[in-house]
Amino acid sequence: MNDLTTVVETARAAFELAHTPAELENSKALFLGKSGRITEMMKGLAALSVEEKKSRGAAINLAKQGIEAALTARRQALADNELQAQLQAEALDVTLPGRQRGTGGLHPVSLTLERIEAIFGSMGFEVAQGPEIESDWFNFTALNTPEDHPARSMHDTFYVEGGSEQAPNLLRTHTSPMQIRHAVQHVKKHRAAAADSTAEGALFSGAMPEIRVIAPGRTYRVDSDATHSPMFHQCEGLWVGENVSFKDLKFVFTDFCRTFFENPDLVLRFRPSFFPFTEPSAEIDIQFPSGPLAGRWLEVAGSGQVHPNVIRNMGLDPERYIGFAFGMGPDRLTMLRYGVNDLRLFFDGDIRFLSQFR
Repeated sequence: MNDLTTVVETARAAFELAHTPAELENSKALFLGKSGRITEMMKGLAALSVEEKKSRGAAINLAKQGIEAALTARRQALADNELQAQLQAEALDVTLPGRQRGTGGLHPVSLTLERIEAIFGSMGFEVAQGPEIESDWFNFTALNTPEDHPARSMHDTFYVEGGSEQAPNLLRTHTSPMQIRHAVQHVKKHRAAAADSTAEGALFSGAMPEIRVIAPGRTYRVDSDATHSPMFHQCEGLWVGENVSFKDLKFVFTDFCRTFFENPDLVLRFRPSFFPFTEPSAEIDIQFPSGPLAGRWLEVAGSGQVHPNVIRNMGLDPERYIGFAFGMGPDRLTMLRYGVNDLRLFFDGDIRFLSQFR
């Protein structure tokens, strides 16, 4: 039996010396392989008597089981060692902040629109909303734009299916139609509240709260270059009351621009111009006192006293009610605020560019 004990101990020692699975399998073959020590002992049983075979065979099996147990233990030890080495090599520093998905943010033009709404909201202006597919009447006729005006050309306006030949539908070219819609509803509401008995369609000249509203939104024109896009944003403003003057327009818009650009020294210039829906009319230019644009006049809006015909189309009597209107491009204001020189960058969908405004 001593020889079997020696074989088992020798096998254990050989297995302990194996540092890789391949070395361990080589050591296993020396004892349990086809030519291994245990296999050779099993072959030697043929020369023994029946009684000797029983006792010798049982002893060899016990030795074989001891070797297999040592082999299994060493395999597990090698696997554990390999796992520990891998864990150490791929160790995580749990004190570091976790990896997070990048957070999104509002589009820079949306940030500008929110800023515009907040500033005018502080002055008591409501925000009007309306359809982007508009009727010819609200988009042109109600705004005193004659039928031969260039803006009605197929080359300047996106006409869409629907409506009629006399009253076609189109993608609105400005947000002024929302002013008309808002004013008409405002007049109807207060005409009903006042139980006005004048004939339907007659102009309203009764007492009524002022109309003070801005109309921001998307607009469409056939135009595309570094400073124009077929789809762009506009924000129109309207203030109609009994004693609203051009002086009020200058005060409101000057205060807005200085607040928007956070520059109390910003200079504004109202330059005479022409728009069919205002009379008199003025282009509004701004001049920065410092920075890369210092000294240059930059056009930012059109404005004017609301034309009497437009007041009539709102359902109001122009002998009693008067007001001013203005229209500006939030896209252009965004370019000036953030120092962007190409409008198309806002709408290319380049995340690298847009992520700067998060």
